[in-house]
Amino acid sequence: MGRGELSVLVVDDDFRVANMHAGIVSALPGFTVEATVNSLAAARAAIAEHAFDLALVDVYLPDGSGVELVREIGFDAMMLTAATESGTIRAALAAGALGYLVKPFDHAALAARLAGYARYRRILSAPEVTAADVDLALAALRPLAASTPGGVTPAPASHTKDLVLEAVRAAHAPMSAAQVSAAIGISRATAQRYLATLVGAGDLRMQLRYGSTGRPEQEYSAPRRV
Repeated sequence: MGRGELSVLVVDDDFRVANMHAGIVSALPGFTVEATVNSLAAARAAIAEHAFDLALVDVYLPDGSGVELVREIGFDAMMLTAATESGTIRAALAAGALGYLVKPFDHAALAARLAGYARYRRILSAPEVTAADVDLALAALRPLAASTPGGVTPAPASHTKDLVLEAVRAAHAPMSAAQVSAAIGISRATAQRYLATLVGAGDLRMQLRYGSTGRPEQEYSAPRRV
């Protein structure tokens, strides 16, 4: 884990969905996925071995409810779930969930929630805060309520960002960070940083390509224009 990065635990009974969520997290600067698990038991085992800042938890798990996990852990959590029962939502929030995102959702929606969470953590990193800071921190957890389109603060203007965006838009197929870096002559790390920013702003979409072996590869494409 890099210095200053927020460590994330992903909990979902479907391993492909868990990997997709992990891929979105990994695409954002300042976050690292420490563990991806598919059950309550595996989540508890991971928590016993690692220190996490945030858990992304499904409600429906093979050996119990993710709400119970949120209630017992000592760190932050958000629910990513198809559960829409009012009682479940109230229980999750009462258990301490900072957010509740209903599946299916766009990748940019999760990226926006995570960016908001990072801002929430930054605001509350000081030993003492003002009443205005408290309001800002809580508002950061609800990025969709922001006045900007999609609830995401636009990224600052950048020539390199524009080059990355145009390279992906001009491509006939989704591109990886390595392909973008080769296309416009920047480092892969720089390409990854701008791609993550564009995904968080809703200008690009990120999806995972599964091969026969190894981790899925992140690929980027432009949203379809209606």
